[in-house]
Amino acid sequence: MRLSIFYSGEFGKKVVGNLVNSDRFCVSCGDLCDHCREPRMSFAPMIVGLFELRTDLPDFVEDTDEYIPSNLPVADLILAIDLHPDLMMSVPDIALSSNAKAVIIPVDDSRLVPAGLTEQIRKKLESQGIEFESPKPFCSLELTGKPTIDEFVKLGFGRPLLKIDVDNTNGIFTHVEVIRDAPCGSTWFVAKKLKWSDVKDYKETISGAHHSYPCTASMEKDAQIGDTILHEAGYIIRKSVEDAMDN
Repeated sequence: MRLSIFYSGEFGKKVVGNLVNSDRFCVSCGDLCDHCREPRMSFAPMIVGLFELRTDLPDFVEDTDEYIPSNLPVADLILAIDLHPDLMMSVPDIALSSNAKAVIIPVDDSRLVPAGLTEQIRKKLESQGIEFESPKPFCSLELTGKPTIDEFVKLGFGRPLLKIDVDNTNGIFTHVEVIRDAPCGSTWFVAKKLKWSDVKDYKETISGAHHSYPCTASMEKDAQIGDTILHEAGYIIRKSVEDAMDN
């Protein structure tokens, strides 16, 4: 798969860092790092285009071509993360120029990516025969039946999936393995904090790890989900841990 990523802000940096899996990306253990992420492959060879777009733009951008790179590489999947709304409206044109098969626009802040905007983009992309998903938050993305987007999920990114072993005698987690990671990389952080912790305190452990990663999702209440996107992300990782504990 060929990925082309357009991003602004900290959330985009986290997603890119997790995909690339550089040795400086995860700092959860500090001096006690045991390099648990080293066996996980880097997806850097799949990234054919990486574009950090400006954040210091006026409220209204009349000429978006001024800020979007020309001569875009051919890509299978476009990730567009936290772009200025006027630049986001250019994503269907970017997808066409890149011969892309699919676009993912994750939402971690509804003020940047309002529902009306994603619906306009969806209609335009689908009329062009291009797959589209706008998961809110990104870690809610599951298999969709759309081949290119599903390929991204199968690479190991989307709704967290874990394998967990518990020592029931002592009531502790003895093994927490990440099968599918939140695209921002927070699942690894949570997994690391859970290992050797008390099972009875798992909710507090998850919540503390998720907040201190930190999750970059908005704390503004979202009208569609009826809660903050940050809280929704927290519920998702907790449910993922609970599902793994039951299996």
